[in-house]
Amino acid sequence: MKERFIITVDGPAGAGKTTISKILADRLAYKYVDTGALYRGIAFAVQTKKISPENDHDLENLCSSLVMQFIQSAKGLRLLLNRSDITEKIRTPEISMLASAVSARPVVRSYLLSTQRAMGREKGVVFEGRDMGTVVFPEADVKFFLYASVKTRALRRYQELSSKTSQTLAEVEKDMNRRDKNDISRSIAPLKPAQDAIKIDSTHISINDVVALMLGYIDGVGSVGIYT
Repeated sequence: MKERFIITVDGPAGAGKTTISKILADRLAYKYVDTGALYRGIAFAVQTKKISPENDHDLENLCSSLVMQFIQSAKGLRLLLNRSDITEKIRTPEISMLASAVSARPVVRSYLLSTQRAMGREKGVVFEGRDMGTVVFPEADVKFFLYASVKTRALRRYQELSSKTSQTLAEVEKDMNRRDKNDISRSIAPLKPAQDAIKIDSTHISINDVVALMLGYIDGVGSVGIYT
């Protein structure tokens, strides 16, 4: 039986983590888990229930009532919240900022920590997030930290959201700078590369080249099976 790994891909918004992690998982025939979507799912529930992101008591009660799961469908990977598909609803600037706020709350992180670790129990998973290699899976077999310049990341996010928001490129960049500051400066699980993470700057590298680099590094760790 071929060895299967836990692979983490951390980094700031707009660095290309989602697209690259999905391709990497597909090439390795691994599961893909978008942990950022889990935080967005909680943020969506917080917004819907009109709960303060700073009220830990209400957040704890909310989390205990949530059932979140990923399913594969004809439309790709979908996130269900209490059996309702919220995949499209969580990709807004408002939910992004709210997700950054709720992700700093210990009660939320504790709830998702056990959820995420359960997902990785059987290995053969690519986890995309911000603290996968530092907090959730510090013993992960291979850790990547993907980053790019703020201007490049803002442009990518603007192009991604252009049909869903009226924000200008300058507004997207401002929001991204603010979220970067929030994620890096928070006291609990701040955004940073793990000491043993492989850092890749995607500013001037294509998606396919980044994936090729990752596969090369993974090959150096051990046998993970055949990919195409």
